[in-house]
Amino acid sequence: MPGDNLTRDEAQERAALLSVDGYEVSLDLRSALGDIEAEPRTFRSVTTIRFRCAEPGTASFADLLAPSVTAVSLNGKDLDPGEVFDGSRIRLEDLRADNELVVDAQCAYSRTGEGMHRFVDPEDGEVYLYTQYEPADSRRVFANFEQPDLKAPFRFEARAPEGWTVWSNGVGELVDGVWKFAETKPISTYITAFAAGPYHYVTDSYARTFEDGTTLEIPLGAMCRKGLAPHFDSDDVFLVTKQGLDFFHDHFDFPYPFGKYDQAFVPEYNLGAMENPGLVTFREEFIFRGKVTQASYEGRANVILHEMAHMWFGDLVTMEWWDDLWLKESFADFMGAFALVGATRFENGWITFANRRKAWAYRADQLPSTHPITADIRDLQDAKLNFDGITYAKGASVLKQLVAYVGQDAFLEGARRYFKRNAYGNTRLGDLLSALEETSGRDLATWSRAWLQTAGVNSLTPQVILSAEGRITELAVLQEAPESHPELRPHRVAVGLYRREDADGSLVRYARAEVDVVGPRTVVEELVGADAPELVLVNDDDLTYCKIRFDENSLATLRERLGDITDPLARALCWSALWNLTRDALMPARDFVGLVLSFAGRESDIGVLQMLHAWAHSALVHYAAPDWRAEGGRLLAQGALKELRLAEPGSQHQLTWARFFATVASDQADLQLLLHLLEGTAKIDGLDVDQELRWAFLEPLAAHGVADESLVAAELARDDTASGKRHQVRCLAARPSAAVKAQAWAQVVESDALSNALVEATIAGFVQPSQRELLAPYAAKYFAAIERVWAERSIQIGMDVVKGLFPSLRDSQETLDATDAWLTAHEDTAPALRRLVLEARDDLARTLRGQACDTAAGS
Repeated sequence: MPGDNLTRDEAQERAALLSVDGYEVSLDLRSALGDIEAEPRTFRSVTTIRFRCAEPGTASFADLLAPSVTAVSLNGKDLDPGEVFDGSRIRLEDLRADNELVVDAQCAYSRTGEGMHRFVDPEDGEVYLYTQYEPADSRRVFANFEQPDLKAPFRFEARAPEGWTVWSNGVGELVDGVWKFAETKPISTYITAFAAGPYHYVTDSYARTFEDGTTLEIPLGAMCRKGLAPHFDSDDVFLVTKQGLDFFHDHFDFPYPFGKYDQAFVPEYNLGAMENPGLVTFREEFIFRGKVTQASYEGRANVILHEMAHMWFGDLVTMEWWDDLWLKESFADFMGAFALVGATRFENGWITFANRRKAWAYRADQLPSTHPITADIRDLQDAKLNFDGITYAKGASVLKQLVAYVGQDAFLEGARRYFKRNAYGNTRLGDLLSALEETSGRDLATWSRAWLQTAGVNSLTPQVILSAEGRITELAVLQEAPESHPELRPHRVAVGLYRREDADGSLVRYARAEVDVVGPRTVVEELVGADAPELVLVNDDDLTYCKIRFDENSLATLRERLGDITDPLARALCWSALWNLTRDALMPARDFVGLVLSFAGRESDIGVLQMLHAWAHSALVHYAAPDWRAEGGRLLAQGALKELRLAEPGSQHQLTWARFFATVASDQADLQLLLHLLEGTAKIDGLDVDQELRWAFLEPLAAHGVADESLVAAELARDDTASGKRHQVRCLAARPSAAVKAQAWAQVVESDALSNALVEATIAGFVQPSQRELLAPYAAKYFAAIERVWAERSIQIGMDVVKGLFPSLRDSQETLDATDAWLTAHEDTAPALRRLVLEARDDLARTLRGQACDTAAGS
């Protein structure tokens, strides 16, 4: 649609011209029910906007993505919708100092998770609605000025089918058949929200008395589809919610400002969650239908706390434009882990952060699309793609480094001043830094330039010189940067020395020193004279953001004794460093797989174990020499089955090894065991093959041709639910048949009939590592189709197709050349599309380098 990709320049011009006093939005959602053949299915949306103009007589525009507009009125004058509305913008001319715009539109329900998403539950036919707007999809639901710095109070109302409940940001009540909601505080358009339908809804409350004697009471609510109600552990959701509210009240000294606190777990969600004040939305997969490990509960708690941190970082104080997206996402990612460790039962949250979140950041920061944490966001398509590992996890890692640099007390006091000065307003980078400079006494300009305004990841390597008596005469930390991003940064690090000290051979830390690493070489004076170490860990305690490297002696120790490191965080940091070596083609994939086979069975942290399984599988699929893949797969399957049988019956480790065994099983004997476990003719003591685990076993059986369509259909009959339907679609697309692949491709690429969740499931089933030859014809089809798909489909579906269907399993120079040819021929295509292809190309080139390294190791 013309003009739907708002640019930063346009937003700045409009913000300089307009100030918004308030919105009144009325929706009629009764059309959500009933059999309506016409597409798109629409609902009525009437919006009244009161706003001021700094230069009367000038022109501007409002945003709206809608099939049709019935009426437009500006300052009492009716405008011709056909003349002023172009499908994405409403032209506003001859503005006055004070203005009132009324827009009556027919807006479309969504099946892509953008705007007002409509979901029909196949289990009972119930219809559920919810909204998702970030970064700019509220304009799919009501007319507005869609940019974060034009904040305003909102007054919403909605008509809904009888028997439904409707929720929004403010407290609602049903008055004469209309749901009316309390006016919000001034907030940005992208965090307004609705949910409507026959949701299962549970309530609780939170109360807090502050030191001055004032009391805050917050109504709590949590909801999900009726079909998920039997699995909904709302008590645990409320427990974490209350712990988080206590924690943030203790540290932020600014009471939660948005009244109630509802949390909606919704179907077919594109994201993990969204921080709409008063109505936070989550993907419903956070409601666990089967047995899961503590890592899953920890992950959910982290997301709950991440979204809660946004109530201050993002909702109360909001970035002016998406360049400073980190002002909310980096802080929420850091604060989520900070609160997780400080307020909940998940005291090892920093281990997960070091092992899982930072792995996401390291990958993103080595792509050709890497960018500074404070990014250059030209338009909304750029913004959509920048919800990435740099903005979230690298930004959070850098904030952890900042806390080490300025001190936790100074950091939190700076945050408190930032909230109070900028409440309900918009900020830039300098606003936060000035507050932190005041409280810490440090000049943060140099730190900011190095950490926030440059891209790339540094590598830190220890250099140890020993005396003849076996003592350290010098220990230095060498810092390197890639040629593409040569910035050397200041790092506050802890250097740990480890050796065997216990009778059982445990590797323990016997010396530690904190030092500011500056420049290419920094000597750690404090460790001179220490006994010779068996292992030097240069980012012990994970204070900074870097790739850890090892000296030769330390690496040899890890190859032999990695499992003997007693501290779980240190062990997780070593695993992460070894994975980075593998991705950088400095360690053969077969060596990493060997380390997993040798030591993963001793890993106590379940989240780390799950990450090791994912990395080992990725090493096998992408970085192993092609002629070693089959052998590597057999070794992993044998090792997984061995650990599965050794694991404590009924334990989370047993469950984790069972899932990994299903992922790597390929021999007929292994597949037959999965089939017998599914049928109940084989049992492993303590392993409960519940419905979710049944689907996990069925997918590899389908992918290897053991389970046919009838077996998949029988499983759906057992689990005829929305969740079961997604699993069924994935399994069907996984079958090793040319006709199956052609059908799946057509459903995703040539049609827009599938919802976002089923597109995701179809792509996941389509791409099977065991079917490289079967997928070969689709490499050329991919490059022929993606520009059309990007132009015709929503950006979310476009991203899913372009990322998910890239021919990464055709890992050859031929595919790399085809990718380069497409990029050369499409230099003028949408920058966001080029970015996705460039990222996929970089992954493929990394794959080929890894395979060459592994091939050399095997020769």
